Amino acid sequence: MPIIVELDVMLARRKMRSKELAQRIGLTEQQVSQLKSGKVRGMRFDTLSRICAVLDCQPGDLLRYEAGPEEPTVEGEGDEA
Repeated sequence: MPIIVELDVMLARRKMRSKELAQRIGLTEQQVSQLKSGKVRGMRFDTLSRICAVLDCQPGDLLRYEAGPEEPTVEGEGDEA
């Protein structure tokens, strides 16, 4: 998937454990672990907002886009007007 979750990096910067984050945002440790590993296919904005509030960061600090070969083309992409 082209969206890379860098939650583990931000947790390390804030010197916070996954367990503490999970407790503060109302998720289980397993859910936070799945977020960190990139095994989830989506995240609610409410969850993202709570993570950002606790870690004092922006969504862009947690998510990164990396294009890959499996990327679908967008209709009209590359067409010149």
